[in-house]
Amino acid sequence: MKIKKKGEESQSACGSCSKASACSSKGSPSGCADEKTARQNARISTALSRITYKLFVMSGKGGVGKSSVAVNLAAALAAMGNKVGILDVDLHGPSVPRMLGLSGNLEASAMGEVSPKAYGENLFVVSMESLLKDPDQAVLWRGPMKTSAIRQFISDVQWGDLDYLVIDSPPGTGDEHMTVLRTIPDALCVVVTTPQEVSLADVRKAINFLQYAKANILGMVENMSGLICPHCTKEIALFKKGGGEELAKKYGIEFLGAVPLDPVTVVAGDVGRPVVLMDEPSPVKEALKSLAANIDRAAKSSIEAHATLRN
Repeated sequence: MKIKKKGEESQSACGSCSKASACSSKGSPSGCADEKTARQNARISTALSRITYKLFVMSGKGGVGKSSVAVNLAAALAAMGNKVGILDVDLHGPSVPRMLGLSGNLEASAMGEVSPKAYGENLFVVSMESLLKDPDQAVLWRGPMKTSAIRQFISDVQWGDLDYLVIDSPPGTGDEHMTVLRTIPDALCVVVTTPQEVSLADVRKAINFLQYAKANILGMVENMSGLICPHCTKEIALFKKGGGEELAKKYGIEFLGAVPLDPVTVVAGDVGRPVVLMDEPSPVKEALKSLAANIDRAAKSSIEAHATLRN
């Protein structure tokens, strides 16, 4: 078998290409951009075909506990016996590894294939933080770099067969969100809000964005829905409650559940263990487990998801 020299294959391909004379990549060892994109698209398609449900957790603004909901949702689904992946696409402020007590970098094979970090037997994690030498290092990237990274998180990571891929997004509706929705058109969007009007106003914009993008909205979650008193465990309407449920009704979106604000959530975050996996019972633990069960049911009854399920 003849071993082709560096650049020989791409020159051969360029010779048969009708665009060769005007191509800036002519003769490049890596080949033309269109060809590389096509190969990556094929890898992405193969990877996604092995994942049954893709859940895109997003919010209109920061500070609503979106990442906490995403991590506990993934952990609860894994505890139910599902194979679950978490893809943290909050490139500038990744927090998923810390919430799970994971540290260290991702490992890559000689072929460039990356293995996600394992949390127990059923949960697998990929985050920008696991690619940085210093976890406190700032990521100074613009749109094209973000798009490339997110696509590589899918094409170059060995996710294997998953029941769920939970995607944790940054706040707002930017490049990361458009990239996810374009790359994973059958993603089921879970919108997280808090009950206050300042959060609901941004969520309305997020819903408008999803409608414009023709995305599949699975439902809405109201986080920080009341405060659980650490002494008597009774609920206090500190930030009021019910705003998310009312907004869901207004837009005809399924309301997936309400999660109260509970001091045990802070403890869980500090020790790197999801609330749903804590030993002691708590109202927030039960609320998150109920939320996961509702999302599991909603995903399995989703027409959009079943239209693209693998055989």
